[in-house]
Amino acid sequence: MESASQDINLNSPNKGLLSDAMTDVPVDSAASAQTSAPEGLTLAEEEELRSELAKVEEEIGTLRQVLAAKERHCGELKRKLGLTPLDGLKQNLSKSWHDVQVSNAYVRTSEKLGEWNDKVTQSDFYKKTQETLSQAGQKTSAALSNVGSVISRKLGDMRNSATFKSFEDRVGTIKSRVVGSRENSTDSLHSPSGAGDKPPQDNAPF
Repeated sequence: MESASQDINLNSPNKGLLSDAMTDVPVDSAASAQTSAPEGLTLAEEEELRSELAKVEEEIGTLRQVLAAKERHCGELKRKLGLTPLDGLKQNLSKSWHDVQVSNAYVRTSEKLGEWNDKVTQSDFYKKTQETLSQAGQKTSAALSNVGSVISRKLGDMRNSATFKSFEDRVGTIKSRVVGSRENSTDSLHSPSGAGDKPPQDNAPF
């Protein structure tokens, strides 16, 4: 019976499906990555590169620790010196601006701007515009001077006119009246009551 069942299993129509399913099972990718080296590298070269990578990563971690310790020490020194974060920011900005000024791009840009300025100032259009503005300024100054002269002359003519002199005389008359009335009121305030109306009596015996 067992031999018959084995013959039946071997002669079963599902035998081909079982073998196909076993061939479709994927192989572990991690295992294949460990066993197969990258293209162009041997296993020995890959192992050497991995060892070097581990050393570099370890050095990076050590450097980070050293940098953190240096930054803490730097902060303590600044605190003892009384330096604030604002001072550090100003120093960094000043250094950054100095680095920009000495950079090749900044120097080339400054030289290019200087060349453009020379070309503009030496061009005929610039010279003509400058001459036109200069002439306009001179004409404006002359016009203002003429206006001032005309106004001064008009004021002089007006002061010499009969109408202005009559008005000035009237103002002087009113002023003298006001001043005289003030003086009279002041004298009356300082004099004793009734003294201005009655002359002093002579009490000497006959």
